[in-house]
Amino acid sequence: MSAASMRFQLTDLTSEEQALRAEVRTFLAQELPQDKRRAAGQAAGFDPEFSRKLGARSWLGMAVPKELGGQGATAVQRFVVAEELMAALAPISAHFVADRQTAPSFVTHGTDEQKATFLPGIIAGETYFAIGMSEPESGSDLASVRTRATKVDGGWSVTGTKVWTTWAQYAQWFAVLCRTSDEEVKHRGLSQLLVDLSSPGVTISPIATLDGSYDFCEVALDGVFVPDDRVLGELGSGWAQVTTELAYERYGPERWMSHWGVLTAVLELLGPDAPPQATQAIGRLLARHKVIRELSLSVARSLDAGGKPATEAAVVKDLGTVFEQEAVEVLRSLLDTELDPRAADRLSFVLSQGVLTSPIFTLRGGTTEVLRNILAKGLRP
Repeated sequence: MSAASMRFQLTDLTSEEQALRAEVRTFLAQELPQDKRRAAGQAAGFDPEFSRKLGARSWLGMAVPKELGGQGATAVQRFVVAEELMAALAPISAHFVADRQTAPSFVTHGTDEQKATFLPGIIAGETYFAIGMSEPESGSDLASVRTRATKVDGGWSVTGTKVWTTWAQYAQWFAVLCRTSDEEVKHRGLSQLLVDLSSPGVTISPIATLDGSYDFCEVALDGVFVPDDRVLGELGSGWAQVTTELAYERYGPERWMSHWGVLTAVLELLGPDAPPQATQAIGRLLARHKVIRELSLSVARSLDAGGKPATEAAVVKDLGTVFEQEAVEVLRSLLDTELDPRAADRLSFVLSQGVLTSPIFTLRGGTTEVLRNILAKGLRP
């Protein structure tokens, strides 16, 4: 891709998309009054009941084709719903991974049996997936994974360890990137297997983070049997499949709205009589937020037009996650308060959470260094 081929185009929401946004806002005002909104994004909580309500409104698996039980909706329509959920600090953790990444993977790579088995539950908000990519000592070098699947009668025996796996303690299934053959080029010989997390040989160990939460887990697999019909896609095509999944997760609102709970809480505290210094700082943040949002929306519109904006998505993720971190620091500097993640008031809670979790913003979904390497390759003449 040449530099001239990377395009961001200003786009407005259509009247239909605006109507969808209004519908989602009305729903959220009823289901999530202000006193129930404490955090943002995946950190907002694992709430199966709320996920089922979204499924009942046809707001999960939106991009799944109608013939497979979805809405056949556009990327922009899903963008609209995701943005409103993030802005409302909705508890989206239960369904999020399956809705954003796993469902599109089934549509593209799954067998008819896999689609029939898994998509209805994902669309209903009742089937939850975890991501099995990261490993100890692998860092950002995803191709160096050592989890191995060995062919056995009727399937595969999988052994290895995955780490930083969000909400694995609650998910039912695990899409695991593992090595199924030895190849000279390390990106080859990788495949994705669907692991039932209730299988013998699976050990899930939650990892405590600085804020005292247990969102992340280590998942150890010791000779776990996976039948042949639970191979996702073609054997040896795992690298191409997971990099496509990562593209799904790099441009969306979750990459530039993780600070939203802190921002809204600070705005509520300062009110209309905020000092000029605070008004100027927040104005600059909102201006940057607006620009990144427009870039993100442009990527969604490009996907709907049949484009493959992988480089553009990397731009959005890089700009968005760096901005999220800087926004938390700016907002913290405006307040003279002690951090207390156990505080009852929303401001203290979300500010503490923002400070404690912001370091991961530029790690998850591809580090800043990895993204800039993608950009350098994508913009090479």
